[in-house]
Amino acid sequence: MLKPGRPVKDVEINSSTTIEKIFEELSKSGGFEAVNLSDGLEILSDMISDKKCLKFISFVGAVVSTGLRGIIKDMIKNNWFDVVITTCGALDHDIARHYSHYQEGSFTMDDGELADQNIHRLGNILVPMESYGPLIEEKMQVFLEEEYQKGVKEMSSADICKMIGRHLGEDSFLHWAFKNNVKVIVPGIVDGAVGSQIWMFSQKHSDFKLNLIDDANLLSGLIFKAEKSGALMIGGGISKHHTLWWNQYREGLDYAFYITTAQEFDGSLSGALIREAISWGKVTQKARQTTLHAEVTTILPFIYAALLSRLKK
Repeated sequence: MLKPGRPVKDVEINSSTTIEKIFEELSKSGGFEAVNLSDGLEILSDMISDKKCLKFISFVGAVVSTGLRGIIKDMIKNNWFDVVITTCGALDHDIARHYSHYQEGSFTMDDGELADQNIHRLGNILVPMESYGPLIEEKMQVFLEEEYQKGVKEMSSADICKMIGRHLGEDSFLHWAFKNNVKVIVPGIVDGAVGSQIWMFSQKHSDFKLNLIDDANLLSGLIFKAEKSGALMIGGGISKHHTLWWNQYREGLDYAFYITTAQEFDGSLSGALIREAISWGKVTQKARQTTLHAEVTTILPFIYAALLSRLKK
């Protein structure tokens, strides 16, 4: 028979309460997603502090179009993670926002009018056409041509990300991944502007090849040697699945914190709770794991601030 837990405690906050203390209060509140939020902080702080753990962060590209790019950049700058798994959109937005600017908009704007003004809408973020497609085309063709002239005729997605990071500045998450030797893998790299430019480049240079098998070799070399592994997964799709998929080869993640707005009732990968991955051997049965249903641009800055406070101690 299951036994009830401890009594639910009212959250107590005053003018001197620290953010770390708030998370402690949430852990005792019995509040629906609040407990998952507090558990997630515990999992991340232990994972980041674990010297034996191979640490992954995965995220969907759309968040890089927002100010959350700065938090992701800082986490990589802090050397909290060893491997990034993301989508092509993350590369697109990192390049575009380094060389140009996006604008604030709203979810209710007239998309027909925006199209007439050559402005793309990504939720409530406005992406001027000149800040995106033409800019990424220009930069990627220059970057790739430089490599080609050095004799590079074949690149993995990790090589592509390293190349881009070498050209960008300190505002870029790819720059800090390059500087800190954090591996960035983009399994669906042809699904975006950067990927299209790789294809366009190959039309002019038929001997240039994109080698995704090298990405698999890189991941296998890391996974098979890892004593432990853990992941912060932001949003679902291919970046989440690729992280889980590769960790099944070492019997699953030991730490896992997933933040999503998707629901599990439709059977989607994005909606699947982390505990479902236990049945596939992608998360260990004894793993420290939780799923938080929350919008990540709202919640991750608070998690990051609490992590800074906790890890400093």
